[in-house]
Amino acid sequence: MSYNITVIFMKEKLTKEFIINLSKKKEEPEWMLEFRLKSFEEFLKLENPNFGPSLNIDFDEILYYKSTSEQVTDDWENIDEKTRDVFCNLGVIEAEKKYLAGASNQYESEVIYHTQATKEDIIFMSTDEALKKHPQLFQKYFNSLVKYNENKYTALNGAVWSGGTFIYIPPHTKLDRPLQSYFRIDTESLGQFERTIIIVDEESELSYIEGCTAKSFSSSSLHAGVVEIFVNKNAKCRYSTIQNWSTDVYNLVTKRAIVEESGLMEWIDGNIGSKITMKYPSCILKGDYAMGNSISIAYAKQNQFLDAGAKMIHLGKYTKSNIISKSLAEKGGVANYRGTTKITKNAFHSISTIKCDTILLDNISKSDTYPQNIVLNNSSILEHEATVSKVSEEKLFYLESKGLSENQAKELLIMGFIDDFKKELPMEYAVELNRLIKE
Repeated sequence: MSYNITVIFMKEKLTKEFIINLSKKKEEPEWMLEFRLKSFEEFLKLENPNFGPSLNIDFDEILYYKSTSEQVTDDWENIDEKTRDVFCNLGVIEAEKKYLAGASNQYESEVIYHTQATKEDIIFMSTDEALKKHPQLFQKYFNSLVKYNENKYTALNGAVWSGGTFIYIPPHTKLDRPLQSYFRIDTESLGQFERTIIIVDEESELSYIEGCTAKSFSSSSLHAGVVEIFVNKNAKCRYSTIQNWSTDVYNLVTKRAIVEESGLMEWIDGNIGSKITMKYPSCILKGDYAMGNSISIAYAKQNQFLDAGAKMIHLGKYTKSNIISKSLAEKGGVANYRGTTKITKNAFHSISTIKCDTILLDNISKSDTYPQNIVLNNSSILEHEATVSKVSEEKLFYLESKGLSENQAKELLIMGFIDDFKKELPMEYAVELNRLIKE
């Protein structure tokens, strides 16, 4: 099958012709075009989720692709001054110099800046580039863990994905510093649909950091990313995120890891911004003695609905999972925990612990917990603990009696509440989280 169509983009409705143009512009192989079209057909059929917040997205108003650069560069001087200043003000450029083994920065729909990791045998590049340079490895893992037809937004991502990060860490390789990707939306009504694939081979370790921000507009933007992570035998992967989207962004992402024998996957997940977030990082503990950890915070303020949590699926014997969820809500915000933990019939002698704590900072905010906990054998243990409380008036009074203002006292209590989460972050991200909380 061949297509001979002029490539013209910008604000067009999402159609089959648009997707053909997108794939042609990216010079993709025919199998990827067929995948995109198949995903688009599913997107048209599938409905919005029947749980969580109501999603009122006008898909005809979304800008599905915006290219800002002809090619990726490893020199900030090659990027126009306005865009460079955006990343400089975010602290991204300075962080790269001090803390990172490699960096990838996406602006709108494409990765515009990338520096390679110090070890030559590591693959670290944009997902678009990996499709061209490592086609066999790419095709082996792409769409193998998160299927395109799982929900309306995995199907949408499959149809129009652009950008994202591809990482392969070869066996017996340990990076002494993290790799980082940063995603920025600066255009009104933009949809950002990155695709991230991470493979950590046997006996290897990776720490990966993701940052997200957007400029505020009067109309809504959409972020619908997909992340697939493969943690092999005795390997470790830590994925840290601070999501600080503006409050006009729908943040609807699917993140999943599969963990082989004695492997470890850790999700460190911070949700500060967005209009609506629906995000449930998952671990499939496939191998015996595999482990999965998730520690997260969600801080919902006025006009925000954060529906977040984690999923742990135990398949192997002697597997362990641990979920810690911290939620805060004020000024009418909603911060919910939604999670699933399933210990299957053959996952003998497995252990799972879930702890959900919420503080409401006023009388008009809300938080609910929606756990689904399933144990299908008699040798395993699952523990779930959940608390919801209002900010302590007694503690506030005590702190104010020591000379703190009400806002300073609240800030101190909040920082103490999320201390477990901050300890898991790299230092520069913990400092950034403090700043965001104070704002």
